[in-house]
Amino acid sequence: MSDKNRDGKRTARERLVQEREAQKARDKRRRTLIVSAAVVGVLGLAAVIGVLAANSGSDPGSDDSAGPVVAPEGTDTKGDPKILVGAQDAPSTLTVWEDFRCPACAQFENAFRDTIHELEASGQLKTEYHLATLIDRNMGGAGSLRAANAAACAQDVGKFAPYHDVLYQNQPPEVDDAFGRNSRLIELAGKVDGLTTETFKQCVNDGTHDSWVRKANEAFEKGDFKGTPTVMLNGESVFPKKGNEQITQENLKKWVAEANKGKKAGTATATPAATP
Repeated sequence: MSDKNRDGKRTARERLVQEREAQKARDKRRRTLIVSAAVVGVLGLAAVIGVLAANSGSDPGSDDSAGPVVAPEGTDTKGDPKILVGAQDAPSTLTVWEDFRCPACAQFENAFRDTIHELEASGQLKTEYHLATLIDRNMGGAGSLRAANAAACAQDVGKFAPYHDVLYQNQPPEVDDAFGRNSRLIELAGKVDGLTTETFKQCVNDGTHDSWVRKANEAFEKGDFKGTPTVMLNGESVFPKKGNEQITQENLKKWVAEANKGKKAGTATATPAATP
């Protein structure tokens, strides 16, 4: 074989080796790019999932940051947050723990509202309302918090009781977070004479009493209650029964009369007084 032919074959082999090495380098770069793109995609997806998870944990329309506790007008700033309806010196006290989204609470209120107001008006009974946000925690949403804040705003001008009643008379289904919309709460305030003022609207929209409501709910959670409503007469549970007696309008009146025997009816007006 001539030297020329040997040199030609050697040159061809060398070019083939060089091409194979170049192809390996290109393949390596391509694999690197593919892996890099996959990593970026996974990280991007994780970021999106993180944002969705963070958003799913927050109540719509509410600020979870802890602000100063602003108690409604005329409420006791000591002990468990509560709103008083009726004469302060009434001989008997009905304590009610409830949630504005709670269907059982609406059933209780709508069945016993007139009886309770009758006993309050005659000075036989005062009612202490403690507001919880149990349904928000269990079902999601912010209706319990938003409605409780709005009710506290109504208390600022002495209209808690009528607005409280309107909310229960217009309670949406438990799964419907309609009370989570401030616009709906302000709309319902129109059913209470003189309540829909700019001051009330601002109080509702600003969530002025949100931290106070959260404090009230903390008291509920620490109280080892079975649920809402929890109703007690002078510290004794009366809902759904008092001892072996089922609660009825007649029994509630009887129980209050028995507790008040020999005692004077109350006359001291709860504060703040309802504005004309």
